[in-house]
Amino acid sequence: MMESLVVKRSIVIAGHKTSVSVEDEFWSLLKEIAKERHKTMSDLVAEIDTDRQQTNLSSAIRLFVLGYARDQLEAAAQRSGQTATRVNKPIEAA
Repeated sequence: MMESLVVKRSIVIAGHKTSVSVEDEFWSLLKEIAKERHKTMSDLVAEIDTDRQQTNLSSAIRLFVLGYARDQLEAAAQRSGQTATRVNKPIEAA
């Protein structure tokens, strides 16, 4: 299994500099989402920060990216005429 490195980045949100630590894969997809939406990373993270509910910013970013990926998967399934199955049960340890 490939180890994912947590990367700490500084970002400006509403004029305040803060540091956020998430895995590099989440940063990469967040950058793609920002580009697709014609926004800066700071603007997108500020939106995530505003919309988050009782969680830290790092977790809110992960949940946002996960939700985006899930929505993309469901949209692709609908386009192909299939039904995407949403699994809402906890992952069991192997």
